[in-house]
Amino acid sequence: QVQLVESGGGLVQPGGSLRLSCAASGSIFTINAMGWYRQAPGKQRELVAVITSGGTTNYADSVKGRFTISRDNAKNTVNLQMNSLKPEDTAVYYCSVDILQYSYSYRYWGQGTQVTVSS
Repeated sequence: QVQLVESGGGLVQPGGSLRLSCAASGSIFTINAMGWYRQAPGKQRELVAVITSGGTTNYADSVKGRFTISRDNAKNTVNLQMNSLKPEDTAVYYCSVDILQYSYSYRYWGQGTQVTVSS
């Protein structure tokens, strides 16, 4: 059994910052890539950032220079530091964790956390 618990969402003013966190728990497993996605009302879910097991990161063009993804392998967590937030960043943010189980990669999702950027 694997569970992902997200935290850190909320309401902030434009230009403000938030830090999202996602912690994986459950049986012993091997974590590969971890990432963050978001979905705004009426829009498709989109990739925000990913980080590989080796620490390589990739970001959506819309968040480059503002967001930073990181991971703590000892704690099985992935974080997203969001700075210089804009109203268009408003969305439900979901973390994802790719876990190797029985030689097969499974993608697990967090429950989602609301981020609202508004004055």
